[in-house]
Amino acid sequence: MTRKTPVATRKPAAVPAGYAGIHGGIVELLDAARQAAARSVNALMTASYWEIGRRIVEAEQKGRRRAGYGEQLMARLSADLTERFGRGFSPDNLENMRRFYVAYPLEAISETLSRKSGDGLPIENSEMVSRKFDLSELAQVFTLPWSAYVRLLSVKDDHARQFYETEALRGGWSVRQLDRQIGSQFYERTALSKDKATMLVKGSVAKPEDAVTPNDAIKDPYVLEFLDLKDEYSESDLEAALIQRLEDFLLELGEGFTFVGRQRRLRIDQTWYRVDLLFFHRKLRCLVIIDLKLGSLTHADVGQMHLYCNYAKEHWAYPEENPPVGLILCADKGHALARYALDGLPTKVMAANYRTVLPDAELLQKELENTRRLLESRRPASHNTPSEN
Repeated sequence: MTRKTPVATRKPAAVPAGYAGIHGGIVELLDAARQAAARSVNALMTASYWEIGRRIVEAEQKGRRRAGYGEQLMARLSADLTERFGRGFSPDNLENMRRFYVAYPLEAISETLSRKSGDGLPIENSEMVSRKFDLSELAQVFTLPWSAYVRLLSVKDDHARQFYETEALRGGWSVRQLDRQIGSQFYERTALSKDKATMLVKGSVAKPEDAVTPNDAIKDPYVLEFLDLKDEYSESDLEAALIQRLEDFLLELGEGFTFVGRQRRLRIDQTWYRVDLLFFHRKLRCLVIIDLKLGSLTHADVGQMHLYCNYAKEHWAYPEENPPVGLILCADKGHALARYALDGLPTKVMAANYRTVLPDAELLQKELENTRRLLESRRPASHNTPSEN
């Protein structure tokens, strides 16, 4: 038996003089370019969505506002636009576009464009009604990202919404900072404060968690939807390998599992989530949502899975299917756990039926433990130990 000579580790090239300055300058350049690209896409996307909202409202109001017309229009547009352009045109998103136009009507856009042009002369109403704005013009008006406008639309009070928009523009708030301030009722707290100026100064100070990197801006889910680009994921090698093995294992069981998708994305309120695996169980005639955690199980994990199941029931399942079921798999080192989320099913009889058909939780736990142990044992062997022949 001969021992192979390990391949010598390649040493990094010597750092040339002045390299730190060159490298730092290029990083700064690329970060700025990515941010500018994200701003440009967001501006055009937001302008397009405003114009779509305008056309929807005009179609509803031209003598055809009868019962059910708006819902029929949204449903048909959603189906046709999704088939033609991909994601981003669900009925909920189209409703956001409609509400966006209602919140920023023609008069407001006209005044903003007049101020930007410098003439200060508003466009006549008759001209406004007939005019179709150029997207490049509208892009000058909407300087916040689309995700910020979606968050602003959730604020029902007009004065509060205007306050948050003004402060976001004045203070250069990120979407995360805007979301945090709305969630903490910054408008109400400022209105009640005796020292409003100090409150506004404090509110303009960003927290570390508010930061949005150029990479975050480019990978904004709304931007990816608008450009019909696939998401990119930052899974660890271990997590990716576990998900792949779980997918294979469930299909090998021969218990009626049909693969539907991996890393399926969903939005609940204003928050984006992804479920690791989505199956359909032919015998139970229901979707099975699987979420993998590398740590231990928490109450938050259970609650989140119930949110997923409710969302899937409303948006993913067909009318004739049974309610979806969730499976939480926790690959905590040395203590794997599999737990079905069956509490949300309509009856105890249905939950009991699901339990008799679905794979035993202990079987899944054992597979999870074995797979993790095997994967972790391979990693040091492949990286540190020379192979033998």
